[in-house]
Amino acid sequence: MLIQHKKINGKGMFFVGQDGAILAEMVYTSPSPSKMIIEHTEVDDSLSGKGVGKALLETAVEYARKQQIKIIPLCPFARAMFDKTPAYADVLEQR
Repeated sequence: MLIQHKKINGKGMFFVGQDGAILAEMVYTSPSPSKMIIEHTEVDDSLSGKGVGKALLETAVEYARKQQIKIIPLCPFARAMFDKTPAYADVLEQR
């Protein structure tokens, strides 16, 4: 599965596409160069149960590590994954 990344004017998304359609996406905004707010995650029913949401988040976490930015997970899915995964603590914005 190929996860792609698109970023335009402080907004971005990690996504899985097929035949021009987006089948899964994790949408974020960047209020500053050092922060990423994950706002929404959606996975098409055809990919349900295949770990696509987790793969999108893993990609976002790796991106944050490489860019040295912190993530604010407002999306309920992303928040739950951060709560369950101590290995993500290094990129979690502490409030």
